[in-house]
Amino acid sequence: MTEAPNALHAPLLARIADALERLAPPPPPAPDFGAARLFRHEPKDGAFVPAPDYPLSLDSLVGIDRQKTRFVENLRRFAVGMPCNHVLLWGVRGTGKSSVTKAAFVALAHEFPDLKLIEVDRDEVVALPPLFDLLRARSERFVVLCDDLSFEDGAAAAKALKSALEGGVSGPPENVLFVATSNRRHLMPRDHVERQGAIAAAENAEEEMSVSDRFGLWIGFPPMDQDTYLAAIRGYAEQFGLVTADLDRRALQWSTQRGARSGRVAWQFVRDLAGELGVKLPA
Repeated sequence: MTEAPNALHAPLLARIADALERLAPPPPPAPDFGAARLFRHEPKDGAFVPAPDYPLSLDSLVGIDRQKTRFVENLRRFAVGMPCNHVLLWGVRGTGKSSVTKAAFVALAHEFPDLKLIEVDRDEVVALPPLFDLLRARSERFVVLCDDLSFEDGAAAAKALKSALEGGVSGPPENVLFVATSNRRHLMPRDHVERQGAIAAAENAEEEMSVSDRFGLWIGFPPMDQDTYLAAIRGYAEQFGLVTADLDRRALQWSTQRGARSGRVAWQFVRDLAGELGVKLPA
């Protein structure tokens, strides 16, 4: 039978306990959600890093009026505590998926001060369940955004996301709306079968496609046609006072050199033109 430590052992045990406490990492600071509207989550240390408001207005995003309207409707329902759905924005790259999310959020955050947006990295999806549990206890309402989501590492990340959205025995947090953007509707990498083999890929595909089903609202973003692309260029030029005689020709030449027409390409052209004309734009 082991004897209980006597009085001579007590100081030694106390010093060991003190040393272990000093070696332990400090607990993460309590989040200050009053410091900003937008935050970036750092799962390694649990920090919420404040970010500036998104600079572009919702009105400046042209050619996607249907998508904007549907997203804002759902976001407003969430802001007032009405039933709503988690959102998957999918489609061609550069068509404004993440821009719509951030611009719509900023527009409504002026109306609803307790509305906050937290951006998470797609490589940190496995950290979503504890993040959602932390947010559940807060009085604020949170839009959690994961940009360019896909499951490159297979079903483990998909299971973590399903766990976060379903909330386990507690159910999903009522004050969290999850928004993901992706170039692929079903979130799977294109080389799925080649990397994993047919059987493993089929099993993981079922897991990953079942995550897509957890998004009640899917909003598609098709490629931008020439008229819409030019309308975006003209809208930006008018908004920022960019005057040039051959605006359309130069804009089309820019898109030809890039091999694409999209909202992102339009904004990149506008930034180049503004630099040429010496006009400052939002970052």
